[in-house]
Amino acid sequence: MTDDGKPALTYAQAGVDIGAGNALVDRIKPAAAATKRPGVMAGLGGFGALFDLKAAGYDDPVLVAATDGVGTKLKIAIDTGHFNTIGVDLVAMCVNDLVCQGAEPLFFLDYFATGKLEVEAAATIVEGIAKGCAESGCALIGGETAEMPGMYAPGDFDLAGFAVGAVDRGATLPENVAEGDVLLGLGSDGVHSNGYSLVRRVVERTGLGWDAPAPFAQASLGAALLAPTRLYVKPVLSAIRAGGVHGLAHITGGGLTENLPRVVPEGLGVSVDLSAWPLPPVFGWLSQEGGLDQAEMLKTFNAGIGMVLVVAPDAAETLSAQLSSEGEQVFRIGTVTTGAGVRYSGQLA
Repeated sequence: MTDDGKPALTYAQAGVDIGAGNALVDRIKPAAAATKRPGVMAGLGGFGALFDLKAAGYDDPVLVAATDGVGTKLKIAIDTGHFNTIGVDLVAMCVNDLVCQGAEPLFFLDYFATGKLEVEAAATIVEGIAKGCAESGCALIGGETAEMPGMYAPGDFDLAGFAVGAVDRGATLPENVAEGDVLLGLGSDGVHSNGYSLVRRVVERTGLGWDAPAPFAQASLGAALLAPTRLYVKPVLSAIRAGGVHGLAHITGGGLTENLPRVVPEGLGVSVDLSAWPLPPVFGWLSQEGGLDQAEMLKTFNAGIGMVLVVAPDAAETLSAQLSSEGEQVFRIGTVTTGAGVRYSGQLA
């Protein structure tokens, strides 16, 4: 009791369940342990995560860091209750950025924030994060689960991810991008994790529910739109090691229009042939139902190309064959040219 006779309060009564947090850590420990790689020095539970760069094989590394989230794609996961892939999205958005600098992802940390911790849902999300890490050769070595009553509506949550990688000094990308270099586009697995505020508006306009059959896929609409972001790390690192890669662009927010110029030096631009690859059905559906013109599609979505490699002309054929052998859809979509910006020819179809 307090001095004025009021009942004493507890943290649990305020809405924070420390026991649930501990149960979550115990639940996810096996998933995190499965991502262990050379360099990891300790498991979950410490005040900080330790990583030994020398044990990872680096003598003179440059560290590269990236952070990102999943955006309003989370709302579809929340509305449908399907949480098993959203963690893969989180990892992919970070590690696909790291590899664009020529870096190998080494370790990952996640931040999960919610109003009331639901252990089963949170564990499913973190297990997805561990899956994405394992597929990228990246260790899940720490994170934070924040239960914050009053900050989030019931059932809502937010995710952020933090990835750190390394590259040998002098091997960072982009480097030596020149006129005549070839653009190799790698196919996407759908919308990935950008443009979902517009996606949700289009779905709202159609009146379809998330459990309705997707007009563009053999799945429910919600499941089809939750297809996770493709992880490009391992095949792209192999291409870099093979030689001839001058730059890479992860096609995220801003699409081809805004991400390709980030790779080329001042005074150069790119020419892109839009007829060089087929537009995946989900984008045709979004364009039709939303009345989106081609410029809007190319600036909002990946339009079927999730990663672009800028490569030396004499290496293009070999690298294309190598990437194809590792499971990538590879399209020769254009070249580096004089004059800034992106110039398009042909039509998305």
